Amino acid sequence: MINTSLSWRNKEGNYPFLLSPVGKDYLWGGSRLNDDFAKNINLDPLAESWECSTHPDGLSGVANGFFSGKTLAEVLKEHHEFLGSHFGNRIDKNSYNGELPILIKLIDAKKDLSVQVHPSDEYAQTFENGQLGKTEMWYVLDAAPKTSLVYGFLRDVTKDEIRKSIETGKLENYLQKVDVEKDDVFFIESGTVHAIGAGALIAEIQENSNLTYRLYDYDRRDKNGNLRELHIDKALQVAKLESAKSPKQPLRVLKYKKGCASELLCRCKYFEVERMLFNTERQHDLVPMKTGDNSFMVLLCIAGCGMLFVDEDVRMPIFKGDCIFVPANSSTMRIHGKMQMLKVTC
Repeated sequence: MINTSLSWRNKEGNYPFLLSPVGKDYLWGGSRLNDDFAKNINLDPLAESWECSTHPDGLSGVANGFFSGKTLAEVLKEHHEFLGSHFGNRIDKNSYNGELPILIKLIDAKKDLSVQVHPSDEYAQTFENGQLGKTEMWYVLDAAPKTSLVYGFLRDVTKDEIRKSIETGKLENYLQKVDVEKDDVFFIESGTVHAIGAGALIAEIQENSNLTYRLYDYDRRDKNGNLRELHIDKALQVAKLESAKSPKQPLRVLKYKKGCASELLCRCKYFEVERMLFNTERQHDLVPMKTGDNSFMVLLCIAGCGMLFVDEDVRMPIFKGDCIFVPANSSTMRIHGKMQMLKVTC
């Protein structure tokens, strides 16, 4: 339940606001996004919730505050200043449609995802009508015992080898499998053949793209009984065919300050992701946070709950699964509670 003061609803400005997600019912999904995160999305299965999205395939909405009822894209089209200078200075304000450079999802893989690959920006812009490619990062929220993922090939391969292995159902013999545990981080560059394995619950931060080329899908059929489409030719044009180094977990160092600890999970040219751990149960001074002129901020609560305060009469409860957009150059927030968040900036 959203509980904000009346004054906030009537205030227009650089205040944080809660986003409402869009669900996807891909056949490999489960029920944990509703069960564990109270998404209340009427889909079964519920494979993904697009938490912060301005992509036309799934537009996040604004759930509270002055802009309640609008899509995030509509708000940003009207308020370029919310983007910050890093991305905002690169857009043509006359043709800008409110898109962000990133997309944030929660993913529940009850079954294996297809073996797939994403194109680079250069390929997508040339062959996919100017769209973005897709580089992404996964943070593992939970994983069942013996969960694994696919990350590239075990050895150098050729396009002919891969085609034949797909025809004979033996592609898995060429794929590198990596064990997955809760709290792991994986960076998946465009061109890397990959697949999330059954039993993984993932937070995904990615470029603002929905381009996926399927190499192999275990001969699964959609709800209409048809084999799911493969994109073998395009996939082999963009896939890295060299053997992939086994991904290693990044060095992570917690930095502490009163009421909060943080660690850098990923930094690339598209986004930066930190994990933040708040615990203000025994202190009166709350943890202050503020965006600068450079970038907006997205906060995704992945555990616990708390309260966000702005000014004296503006407050917002935060629960596990909530996603909050904070405009660039925002008013100073203060956070109280015991919770974990992913903080995403560009």
